[in-house]
Amino acid sequence: MSMKEPPTSDDTTAVSPPPATPPRRGPGLRLIAAMGLLVVVAGVFAFVAHRYHSENNQLIRVTGIPASVSTPLANLMGLTPVPAKAAPNFRLTDQYGHTLSLRSFRGHAVVIEFMDTHCTDICPIVSQEFIDAYHDLGTSSSHVAFIAVNVNRYHAGVSDVAAFSKAHRLNSIPSWHFFTGSLADLRAVWKSYGIVVEAPSPTADVVHSSFIFFIGPNGTERYLANPSDYHSSKGVAYLPSGALTSWGHGIALAAASLSK
Repeated sequence: MSMKEPPTSDDTTAVSPPPATPPRRGPGLRLIAAMGLLVVVAGVFAFVAHRYHSENNQLIRVTGIPASVSTPLANLMGLTPVPAKAAPNFRLTDQYGHTLSLRSFRGHAVVIEFMDTHCTDICPIVSQEFIDAYHDLGTSSSHVAFIAVNVNRYHAGVSDVAAFSKAHRLNSIPSWHFFTGSLADLRAVWKSYGIVVEAPSPTADVVHSSFIFFIGPNGTERYLANPSDYHSSKGVAYLPSGALTSWGHGIALAAASLSK
């Protein structure tokens, strides 16, 4: 919001003193005031009604999501289709020291998340969801690649992504790749995917956008999901077991719909 500059001596205009007797408000002004009040009340009512329907899982189904994903599950995931365009390519190094490009995964559905190698919040939760999704895919898992891109500029070595992958059992997914690289290369990938990253110091928490991208075998972006979590009274991130299982199942269904 821009602030108006105070008037200078050149643009100051004389202001007449108010009349001794204030003018009476006619019926027209009272009608306008009443209509304004009705608009405010109607807005509040609409907000409450929206909250009521949202909290009772009566949201409208988003057009374009896979038929296999139920409306409540799609709402849980914040799953939405995106304009069909080529996913931004990148070339980075994974936890095994292998340098690969996104194009090298053509022919597979690709699930991409952006993770912090020192994250103790939502990243471990998404890691478990990926593992659950891999198991839910069954024989279709060979057609899906699970990928993460590092967002921690201070812990961006191959040893860092390798340690995170091992600690959270992500290496149990044969197609798992946790990519990292130089800060310039990482920043380029963050920008191309619209990921905002704030890392003020090596010891501070890395705050970053958390989205899951679903990319088709032809390299085209198809869906976007918005991971979420809860926090205990002590600030520990978690998801109820039922929600965690549902998330894994939803990721598997969305990925499987692309791999067919």
